[in-house]
Order: sequence, then C-alpha cells, then structure tokens
Amino acid sequence: MTSEKGKAPSESAVETRYLVMPQQANPQGTAFGGAIVGWIDMVAAMAGQRHCGKEVVTAGIDTLIFRHPIHIGDHVVLRAAVNYVSRSSMEVGVQVIREDPYSGEQLVATTAHLTLVALDENKKPITVPPLVPQTAEEKRRYEEAKGRVHIRKERLKALEEGKEIEIPNSKSQIPDTPRQRRDQSQ
Repeated sequence: MTSEKGKAPSESAVETRYLVMPQQANPQGTAFGGAIVGWIDMVAAMAGQRHCGKEVVTAGIDTLIFRHPIHIGDHVVLRAAVNYVSRSSMEVGVQVIREDPYSGEQLVATTAHLTLVALDENKKPITVPPLVPQTAEEKRRYEEAKGRVHIRKERLKALEEGKEIEIPNSKSQIPDTPRQRRDQSQ
C-alpha cells in the first residue's frame, strides 16, 4: 500500500520469465553465469525503478550464489523485491528459479542481493521512498537485509582503510591492495 510513509515491497516486486536458448549456454549445455547475472541485474533494476520511480544504477552485487545448474530448454523465473532502503540506496533480493517446462517443477537455482542507487535527472543520488514491510516474510527479509547492509558498510570501511576483508563463514581473507597481494604471495 503506497502512502506518504512509503511503499510495501509487494508494490515494486517484479517477476519475469525466460527460456534458456543455446546462445546463452556453455559447452556443457547449462546457462552461462554471465547471462544469469545480466538477468538478475535487469530484474533488480526494474524492482528498484518501480519502488522509487527514478533511474537506478547497480552499486554492488553480493551473496550471489549459484545453487543448481540451469539447462538449455529450461524456463527461468526471476523474482525481485526491494528488501531494505536507506537514504539513496536500496537492497533488492533476486531469486532465479529453474522450472521444468513439462512438469512445472521449480527449484531455486540462484539467489543474489544487489545494492542499487536512485538517481535524479542530473545523475546524482536522490532520496529513496521509505520501505514499509507488511507481511511476516517482508519483515523477515527487511531485518536480514539490515544486517547485510551493516556488513557491507564495515567491508567498505575496511577497504577504504586498506585493510584485509574477512569472508563471512570463512577463515580465509581476500587481499585487496597490491601490497597485501604481494605479501600474501611471499
């Protein structure tokens, strides 16, 4: 429900479908990851535009997980919804669902979270309308997104300070600066 207080995630949610064709596949007959990422970015942008009524750009993609392959001939269902908003940015969650064209059986094949920034006509960041989660599921996604936003901010701060960033649930670290890469290789 749209109000002066904001929009519900359901108001800007997007669902679209594709048929995987040979030109979108690798020699193994499965969809190229790059094709899937392109679809994810497109559907996320649609949800972001619907939420704020403005142009949006992708600022980042994280937690992109390829869970199951998608084959030539499979139907692909992409669902995107705004999970969280801050001043000029928003997190959009995307599910990529592999659907058997004959049985209709569905399986979540890929998930991703994207950060989008709304722009004005001069290509400058603009304030995003508030998000007003309505359902228990929308509220859960909002709270989880709030945690991811905090982690993103911490990572960006560490990168700006030239520090190593730790991968969640991993003991390894990614060297980000040339010096860190050189030190790690010695």
